[in-house]
Amino acid sequence: SVQAAETTMEFKKGVDFPTDINGKGLKVGIVVARWNSKITNLLCEGAVNAMKECGVDEKDIPILRVPGSFELPYAAKRMIEVKGVDAVICIGTLIKGETMHFEYICESVSRAIMNLQMSTGIPVIFGVLTCLSDDQAKARAGLQTPNGKPHNHGIDWGKTAVEMANIKNLASL
Repeated sequence: SVQAAETTMEFKKGVDFPTDINGKGLKVGIVVARWNSKITNLLCEGAVNAMKECGVDEKDIPILRVPGSFELPYAAKRMIEVKGVDAVICIGTLIKGETMHFEYICESVSRAIMNLQMSTGIPVIFGVLTCLSDDQAKARAGLQTPNGKPHNHGIDWGKTAVEMANIKNLASL
């Protein structure tokens, strides 16, 4: 029965990407925050490797580094204006501290990234980790932690950028 199959089916968290994502001829920029650079550098590396595996030429992956996550939307806007990219990935890591700063930055950056892609028509990928602990950030950058299963989310963001750039470039749907 369907109900029996549903109860025994293992749930796999995350996105299933097509196996034939083709990035040949695409130009995908990455804007990376230097705040929490150990994490953001690993995420950037994951995104670059994923896009290269999809056929994006490394020379077509411009990377711009900025001080923190709050600066990502402006730098992504400039990347779109100056480099003529098909998509941009914004990579940052926000880790909750003792004050409300975390909430203000998360909300502002999230809204600005969404507004940027809607106003420019260029996909802007939300690659900003919003974590409650250092261990959560490490696990999402692919580092082993005592409490989590590591997976570098930069890989997902790189594939997402290629897929969305291809959707942007469709002549019709």
